[in-house]
Amino acid sequence: MTMAAAAESSNSESTPTSSPLSAAVAAAAAAASTSPPATPSRYESQKRRDWNTFGQYLKNHRPPLSLARCSGAHVLEFLRYLDQFGKTKVHTGMCPFFGHPNPPAPCPCPLRQAWGSLDALIGRLRAAYEEHGGKPEANPFGARAVRLYLREVRDTQAKARGISYEKKKRKRPPPPAPPQAAPPPQSAVLPGAT
Repeated sequence: MTMAAAAESSNSESTPTSSPLSAAVAAAAAAASTSPPATPSRYESQKRRDWNTFGQYLKNHRPPLSLARCSGAHVLEFLRYLDQFGKTKVHTGMCPFFGHPNPPAPCPCPLRQAWGSLDALIGRLRAAYEEHGGKPEANPFGARAVRLYLREVRDTQAKARGISYEKKKRKRPPPPAPPQAAPPPQSAVLPGAT
């Protein structure tokens, strides 16, 4: 056997595809890639559903809109469109129950989307926009007009219900307790023994 042939045979034996261990790793990797993906989280499912709903809204818009031409104004239109499906009673200024958190009787005030629901929806759509290739600086869900609208909805609903929305205080973990000094060992001295 020549030197070149010996070197070639030793190189072919050391390649990762010929060893039994690397073959097992490759088989495991292939099996992992063919196994079904993990079930998406509730947040991811909701985000995908919201994204599809917004896409359908753009498709049904007259004239139909592409995502690239969508602006903060279109997002506001979408949020106002969603109000018709709301379940939160928002009292008008003329309602006798304006400012009462628990009105004692029914009233004809409109049902709207709750501020918290809209805020969460915008957060999910904002994330989905960027996941679908949108640039953060061009994200219509992060537009100033959308932020101002959400603030106005929050304040209006808070006044109408007589409840202020306070930012939740983050609970800080208690400071770690200082280590206790171990009591000095007691000697086992028997009385009378010296």
